[in-house]
Amino acid sequence: MTRVLSLLPAATEIVAALGAGSSLVGISHECDYPPSVLHLPRVTSTPVDVSRPGPEIDATVRQLTEAGHPVITVDAALVESLRPDLVITQSLCEVCAVESGQVQSLADLLPAGARVLSLAGLTLAGVEDDIRRVAEALDLTAEADELVAGLHYRLRRLGSASSTPRPRVVCVEWLDPLYLAGHWVPELVAAAGGDDIGSPAGEKSRRRAWAEVVAMRPDVVLIMPCGFSVPRAQQEWAAFARANPATIAMLGAVPVRFVDGNAYTSRPGPRLVEGAEAIAREAAGKR
Repeated sequence: MTRVLSLLPAATEIVAALGAGSSLVGISHECDYPPSVLHLPRVTSTPVDVSRPGPEIDATVRQLTEAGHPVITVDAALVESLRPDLVITQSLCEVCAVESGQVQSLADLLPAGARVLSLAGLTLAGVEDDIRRVAEALDLTAEADELVAGLHYRLRRLGSASSTPRPRVVCVEWLDPLYLAGHWVPELVAAAGGDDIGSPAGEKSRRRAWAEVVAMRPDVVLIMPCGFSVPRAQQEWAAFARANPATIAMLGAVPVRFVDGNAYTSRPGPRLVEGAEAIAREAAGKR
């Protein structure tokens, strides 16, 4: 059996969804799903205290980056002891990923014939390609066909149940500073029966001003901070609202709702379809 080391949560979820969870020998410090992987050794860590308020997290990440320090580090000795045949990382986000130089250094520690697979999907089609690439590396192409077909079915079913008119949706990936979600999120909104008016699909998340958001005339603002659960997002929004009453006044009666960005919208894996389902519920004001 192939010994798999996952350096990001999405990869861990892809491997598990393909039915190969037992092949995982190590995971990242951020991996928290499915529960069956929680006992595995964690080969990464970060000096960033993610329990701090969002603006402090952003400031710390910027300070580390400007000083040339990695946001995420790898325990090379632990990696070597795990003897992985396949290491899965990503090249999408410098904050969420292990630096490419560290991954290259890891390659020198791997057994002969081991490989590094870097995921890079920016759209739903790209995520599907990444699922198939992982499956090919594990000789599980038939399982990938079944998994992808199931995801397509759920998205089609969601689209057929959507109503008109389509709500104008703004998706917030980070509150302070304000970033509107890009990548695959606009496609999730479209699948959910809405129109993402904040970002185009397939492009990086964009920094914006709240005045720009108000000018877009959204029907709903969805708060889905990267890495935050709904309770944490609600906590962040409450703190933001207290500190920025003028912004709240600008938004007026525009409803603000919440989606689990940690589980469903910031991880390019199988649970993105659940993100689309959550967006459909929240954009329509359903609970």
